[in-house]
Amino acid sequence: MKDRAASMFPLVMLVLLAALTFWLNRVVQGDNPKGPQRHDADYWVEHFEVRRFDPEGKLQHTLVAEKLLHYPDDDTTVVTAPHLTYHQQPPSEISARTAYIGRDGKEVDLVDDVRVVRHSVSGDTPPTVLATRTLKVFPDDEKGSTNDAVVITQGKSVMNGSGLDIDNRSGITVLRGRVTGTLYRNRTGTP
Repeated sequence: MKDRAASMFPLVMLVLLAALTFWLNRVVQGDNPKGPQRHDADYWVEHFEVRRFDPEGKLQHTLVAEKLLHYPDDDTTVVTAPHLTYHQQPPSEISARTAYIGRDGKEVDLVDDVRVVRHSVSGDTPPTVLATRTLKVFPDDEKGSTNDAVVITQGKSVMNGSGLDIDNRSGITVLRGRVTGTLYRNRTGTP
């Protein structure tokens, strides 16, 4: 009988050690679910305006929107009806139905009815208007790109492309793919 108890001792110790490990695991991890977190907004803001200034205190850009929702599970932000204005000369405006802002805010996906308006320096030239379905914007670099169809108009002139890269600081826009268009010359004098 003594031999049997001695041989059972390691098995009993193993069971106690397993139970202690299970108990410690429950204490450390608590009752947190192991599945994916729910995709619920942890905060929202309605009818807001955000202004960003450069290091010298000059107004850089302004964002006005109807609603902002932040989701903690993937740290993303959804903005409804964003309207972004860059306050350099000439000013530029970007608007869309929805914007998806990534974790660090350095990348913004504009979706549905995206419009970029670059106003002219002088009042005698009409603004340049870019229209597309989606536009990925890098706000700090003032650059953007899309692989969707693009229509650019300035007065009666119209350009079409199947994608583009845009640099707001330099004012350069590059249409990609098959590009077609009609350009009208701005005549000031008689022929």
